[in-house]
Amino acid sequence: MKKNRNTCIGSIGKPRGLKGEFFLNSFCDPEENIIDYIDKIRFFDNNIVKFEYIKKNNSKFFAKILDIDNVDEIKEFTNKKIFINQEDLPILNTGDIYWNELIDLLVIDINENTILGKVEALNNYGSNDCLIVHPTKDSVDNEIRLIPFVRNVFIKSVDLEKKIIRVFWKSDY
Repeated sequence: MKKNRNTCIGSIGKPRGLKGEFFLNSFCDPEENIIDYIDKIRFFDNNIVKFEYIKKNNSKFFAKILDIDNVDEIKEFTNKKIFINQEDLPILNTGDIYWNELIDLLVIDINENTILGKVEALNNYGSNDCLIVHPTKDSVDNEIRLIPFVRNVFIKSVDLEKKIIRVFWKSDY
């Protein structure tokens, strides 16, 4: 089965006004990078989304999709995630990682050499991005864990080829 190479870069927020505009939630870092991808945005099913524009007003983004001209039409897209193809992302420096590359990697605690689970998702809960680790059949227990992605503190190594993240996170944390 061919793996989907799409990377989530944002989501469509609530409508803004009556003419089809909407607030746009950027997941890019920095957030303004979403504007650079205007011609490459698609939905998860690879259907291209033709944006008329993306603008920033104070700290919020708003946008308009081509040929959607009223509030009722755009409401159907509220909370829908938007993506770009992974190949459209800039090449990173050695050692840097796109978060979506961490999904499904096996997480192993280096203290006890035990499997804690696989990365299901990442989220930012304020102070740090956190790995959301769900147990597998080989896990030490059935606990879901939130492990802060802090290199050299909790994250000891990431091996994308072997699909393993080694962490300093005992099973009883």
